[in-house]
Amino acid sequence: MQRTVYADNAATTKVTKEVIDAMMPIFTEDWGNPSSLHSVGQNAKKILNTAREDIARELGCFANEIYFTSGGSEADNWAIKGAAHAAKGRRKIITSKIEHHAVLHTCEALEKEGFEVVYLGVDADGFVDMDELKRECDENTALVAIMYANNEIGTIEPIAEIAKIAKAAGALVFTDAVQAVGSIDVKVDALGVDMLSLSGHKLGSPKGIGALYIRKGVRIANLIDGGGQERGKRGGTENLPYIVGLAEALKNANANLADMDRVKALRDRLIDGIAEKIPYSRLHGSKDVRLPGNVNVGFDYIEGESMLLLLNMNGICASTGSACSSNSLEPSHVLLSIGVPHEKAHGSLRLSLSHDNTEEDVDYILEVLPKVVERLRAMSPIYPGN
Repeated sequence: MQRTVYADNAATTKVTKEVIDAMMPIFTEDWGNPSSLHSVGQNAKKILNTAREDIARELGCFANEIYFTSGGSEADNWAIKGAAHAAKGRRKIITSKIEHHAVLHTCEALEKEGFEVVYLGVDADGFVDMDELKRECDENTALVAIMYANNEIGTIEPIAEIAKIAKAAGALVFTDAVQAVGSIDVKVDALGVDMLSLSGHKLGSPKGIGALYIRKGVRIANLIDGGGQERGKRGGTENLPYIVGLAEALKNANANLADMDRVKALRDRLIDGIAEKIPYSRLHGSKDVRLPGNVNVGFDYIEGESMLLLLNMNGICASTGSACSSNSLEPSHVLLSIGVPHEKAHGSLRLSLSHDNTEEDVDYILEVLPKVVERLRAMSPIYPGN
């Protein structure tokens, strides 16, 4: 029987048994609407409040600073558009060239409204140009929006330092922490941010649930108006089963952060093995300051989608980059931004590991991947020696 290795956890994770067990009673027993005044509804409200308190405790904030959303993209949109539309006299947004499309496309929409958006450059490892940030932060800056950890190359940005620079200019600070939460310890006070987004399906809960942290005292415009849920800031009946699942997933992920040292060791073994076994390959992103499970490598003389198909035929699930743009034929904007040439950006591979992965998984990838690359290069008219 062929081995199956799931190495695409940055795209989505498996819902854990603990999360399913926590959610099931909400479907069958505690199914009330938290806005209803009767006992069934009020019991649901107590469960909602407990889940909010649990998430706040994990992030090191107050419960009334947590707002539930449909996922990371909604939270990103709300934070950026909400801050821009609520800003008084400030019309500049600062972000980076390697953000998730939920941030980049939101900023592009604001540009059409007349806002100025500055897209900071990054170095070869994906770190934001801090000197450029200092130059651009001024009295017209409403918001600085920089992701905590990159979803493609795994580089972890110095958010606390970025926040200090932004605060000195009187700007708000938002970080998309969708990839970071659950993989590293995330505490909002240590980061110094005003807003932070997270998404449940990246850490073991179902797709379709996320949250936005908004620091007390920060005023942003609503994205979804409605019946007054989420303290009047986000309309729509709360998705209570998934909210409970998100809370359970975050508690479990943080409780198991120590196991990320093992995942990190698997990551490094995979990186070193690829470098040793496959010529004309290179690591994308920082070697050390990266997410524990992220491996993003580039291979010259091959095309990424063909590599994915052959890996899949051998039971290995991976990606070429962000799953949100996997249908695009364009090379990754992240890789282009860190200086990877256009023709080489197509030959990238992202392997993202989790608690479920083992040394045997890494061994199997290192057995199969070199053969796949060799097969594809044998068909390349530009590969040396062909």
